[in-house]
Amino acid sequence: MDSSATTGLMLHSHTGVAYRFDPGALCLELLTTGGPGPYRRYEVLHEPADLAAWADRSRLTPTPALDISAAEVACMRRLRDALFRVVIAHTRSEPHPPGDLEIINEAAARPALTPAITPTGQRQWAGTPSGTHLAASVAQDAVELLTGPFARRIRTCAAEDCHLIYVDTSRPGRRRWCSMEHCGNRHKVRALRARHTEQR
Repeated sequence: MDSSATTGLMLHSHTGVAYRFDPGALCLELLTTGGPGPYRRYEVLHEPADLAAWADRSRLTPTPALDISAAEVACMRRLRDALFRVVIAHTRSEPHPPGDLEIINEAAARPALTPAITPTGQRQWAGTPSGTHLAASVAQDAVELLTGPFARRIRTCAAEDCHLIYVDTSRPGRRRWCSMEHCGNRHKVRALRARHTEQR
């Protein structure tokens, strides 16, 4: 998993409320851009500028100045959909779909974004990073997550109407919600209303 985490992505609920969501891993951040089947309606990766914008919002530090082709956007969507199916199977303790694992492993085998140090001691990315380098970084992060110590902590938000996936990196390992300020807060409000109703 990428350790250069920011404080998370800014997402918006269906009612337009903004909230912060930290999935805990670069590869899981990609799953907020759309997905296979019913998640297709949330698709935001249509052209190179969309993928560059996602990279800017991601936990990659600094934001890579990417040279992305339309074909690489399509490849990233393919990787994301494969990753989505693998992670869902993983959270359900089901076998990982072999064809999807092949897509992830194929992307992970390519050269990823390479960090470098500038003469002034700042972090940068070496060379001219492409969409393929970005996909390789995401895929390598997925391999590390799914085979590492946090593999058993990949979860789906406990809210019935939320499908966000995160890795619980908290020390006690008891995180239930995508975000305490969104689904966690909604749960608190419902519980409070239910108690008031019972008291009446």
